[in-house]
Formats: sequence, structure tokens, C-alpha cells
Amino acid sequence: MAKIVPLFSSSKGNSYYIQGNSSAILIDAGRNLKQLELALSANYLSMQNVRAIFVTHEHSDHISALKVLLKRYDIPLYTSRGTLDYLTRTDKVPASARLNVITDAVETAGFRVERVETSHDAAEPCGYFVTTPDGRRMSLVTDTGYLTQNARQALSRSHLAVIESNHDIDMLREGMYPYILKQRILSDSGHLSNAACAEALPDFVGSGLTRIILGHLSEENNTPHLALNESIDALSHAGMVRNSDYLIDVAPVATNGKSVLF
Repeated sequence: MAKIVPLFSSSKGNSYYIQGNSSAILIDAGRNLKQLELALSANYLSMQNVRAIFVTHEHSDHISALKVLLKRYDIPLYTSRGTLDYLTRTDKVPASARLNVITDAVETAGFRVERVETSHDAAEPCGYFVTTPDGRRMSLVTDTGYLTQNARQALSRSHLAVIESNHDIDMLREGMYPYILKQRILSDSGHLSNAACAEALPDFVGSGLTRIILGHLSEENNTPHLALNESIDALSHAGMVRNSDYLIDVAPVATNGKSVLF
């Protein structure tokens, strides 16, 4: 059975370790390398098992460790053309790195990884739909102002999903952020709210999604309690029962040694 370990998930940094059989891939590397290695070690994991790194977009909370990581480990990097152009132009990756553009899908170490369209204020952002060596399917869709049709299709095909539940709309509107930042987050190229995430979940669970991880929660404009309750309420209203029809949890800001099998 495959497993995912959310190493980090917040505006402070994001990284997810996905294992199938004896090999693994990493999606994003948004803390420094020492923190990533410590998080892996806390889960009895190692970067030595990572066969490929996939980056969703170029914002610092998704790539902070990337340059040092790729210098130390000979691991190929995959991302969109727009993101890769930005990373190379701004010296975020070493010249020696094995850099690859993923236009549609790639197969590596038994994994099939498909790019998923997202909507965010970045060069060419994306999420990923992953099929593990044993045929399990998962999607990671965060940092998106809305769920694109492509993302909805991927989520409906998944056994497990990491989906953004970034902010409570009222907390954001009443909070201390500058108006322009609030408008950015609320826009179609911003972040998915608790309400938007919750509204979409019943369709995905109805299509076969059984394990949900709410990710990239704002520490200023959200709480795990609010995010969970809004999603659980929406699923309950659709007649779906937690721990029977689906399992749901919140990805930790920093790993607490918890992995999720799927």
C-alpha cells in the first residue's frame, strides 16, 4: 500500500513525501534542506529513497530548499516550462541539476505523474495526479483560486487527495491583512477557501475519493477546527459519514510523525 507523509503544509513551507514500494517522490521543497532532512528522519525516511522531485510553482514556501537540495542529491526535477524558466532565470536551481519539463505526464521509478492545471499568481503553476507503482491514485491541488476542470477530474479519479482549504472568508475579510492582499487571496488566482473546498468535496467522495487531507491552511486566517468542520458539514449534508464513507484530516504545519496510507 502507498503512503503520503505531509512534511510541511502552510505559508511557512510545503513539502509532501509519497512512497510506493521501495521508492518515493517529493512534491515541493519549501523549507531549508536541514529542516526537510529532519522531518524525513522523524518519519524514519530518507532523501536517498527519493527518485524525483516535482515542484508546483516558484513561490518561496514551495522551493526554499531546492537549490541546496539539488546540489547535494542527484535527483531529477520536474515542473512546468514557465516555472522552470523562472527557476533558471533567477538562479534558484544549480547549473548541474537534472531539469525536466512536464507538459502532460511522466513515468519515473514506477510512478506515473500527471500535471494538473491550477490557477495562481505564479509563472505556470500546477498540481499533480500521481499513480503509485501499486496502482493507487492521489491528487495534490493547492495554491489555486478555484478548482479547474482538469483539477476536478483528477480529484474525482483519486483514492486520496491533498486539497487546499486555505482560509475562512470572514476571518480573512475582518483580519489585519492589507486590502490588496485580501483581494489577491480571494481572487481566482489566489487561494481556495474553506467554503469552496467544502462545497466541492461531496462530488469527489461520491466518485470514490476516500481519504482527504486539507492542506495549506493559513495560520492567520484559518484554524484546523474551522476547516475540518466546514468540510465535514458539507459532506454530512450530502449524506456522507466520516470514518465510514471517508477519512479526513488536516496536514500539519510541520510533521508530527504521521503518515497516511492509501
